[in-house]
Amino acid sequence: MPSAVPTSKDRITKFTNCRLVIGNDLVEQDLWVSSATGKIVRSQEVFYGENVVPDITIDLKGKIVAPGLIDVQLNGAFGFNFSQIPEDPSTYGKTLRQVNKRLIQTGVTSYLPTLTSEKIEVYHQALPFLGPSGTHRIAEDGSESLGAHVEGPFINPTKNGIHKVGNIIPAHSINDLETCYLSSHLNPTLDPLTGTLRPPIIKKITAAPEVANMMSLIPEITSRGIIYSIGHTEATYEEASLAVASGATMITHLFNAMRPLHHRNPGVFGVLGLAESLPRPYFGIIADGIHLHPTSIKIAFNAHPEGFILVTDAMHLVGLEDGVYEWTNGERIIKVGAKLILEGTVDKIAGSSITLIECVTNFLNWGGVSIPAALKAVTSTPAAMLGMSAVKGNLVSDADADLVVIEEEIDGNGWRNLRIDQVWKFGTKVWDREL
Repeated sequence: MPSAVPTSKDRITKFTNCRLVIGNDLVEQDLWVSSATGKIVRSQEVFYGENVVPDITIDLKGKIVAPGLIDVQLNGAFGFNFSQIPEDPSTYGKTLRQVNKRLIQTGVTSYLPTLTSEKIEVYHQALPFLGPSGTHRIAEDGSESLGAHVEGPFINPTKNGIHKVGNIIPAHSINDLETCYLSSHLNPTLDPLTGTLRPPIIKKITAAPEVANMMSLIPEITSRGIIYSIGHTEATYEEASLAVASGATMITHLFNAMRPLHHRNPGVFGVLGLAESLPRPYFGIIADGIHLHPTSIKIAFNAHPEGFILVTDAMHLVGLEDGVYEWTNGERIIKVGAKLILEGTVDKIAGSSITLIECVTNFLNWGGVSIPAALKAVTSTPAAMLGMSAVKGNLVSDADADLVVIEEEIDGNGWRNLRIDQVWKFGTKVWDREL
């Protein structure tokens, strides 16, 4: 692993006159990063111990510096659907690389590319491209995959959302998962160059714990370093509690595609209760103003702020004009602004077309929270859920120097907007609004 103490050959950048997002505060403090190691530098040790001075000092004039944004549920972007294999499958990887270079301009420096419930050949063809991609630490590659998220096909067909029911299957044993996803995508592999274990290609699995034998498979899934997330489910409160006790640590898009909160059976939402003896899971929230009412979002945040994660659940229509677009299985999606509806239905929501920083801005205004609290939901909290707090989502020494420079704007109606001005990946600036 690269060291945060630079050598004489490193290019050191010092950010000054800025406010750093650290915990729940905006701290007026300098930040040093290295483009050679790709890390945040231990500035005190370097300046006083090694007598190193920065190669470049950037005066940010009071702007905010936050860790790079992390989206743990992204289905595609800029016309590319991760779940759709092109007619020429050899173009999948090339198109994905192009998407990564555009996605980072939105402030998302890391993400989990998400596959919905598809035929098994889609998983076999797509997953090899979607595993962790930051091994070579090349800033110009754009947004970095932290591993694939498979949202299905082991979900409840009564809570399918826009997932095609014909693709949904039950899991009776771990062999069913290995047949669907391939065992090579579910297990750590040995790096032939370093001899170290590489994490599985799949980082997170969303499944309904109450269907078939899935509940008993949760410990086997998590033992492989894969996060089990409860989602697209009819689980009762008791079943959701058992899933958490079995190792589930995440809930996929809370409230959506699950049994609703009821005063006699709180369902999945109930496991967020403070009185629970079990550890409370993290949970995803889509703050696009379509999937959830703002008050529902505030209720969820207040129930368990430490587990609150904003996600886009964005489809491939992010960045495209309004219109009617092809989706998988011959179906089509109608895009009107940020709203996506499955063609032929009245109001069946088909994911979102919002960016992650727009979700943060919405939550900042709807929730009445501070800027650090809103940004934690896309930085330190998802990093903690992924078990990556030491390298992602935090402005601490030795962490990856994935950064966004943010300007706060307030309009005449008091709406607070967070605007991405710069994006840095591994200590190198990869996008600047002014260039």
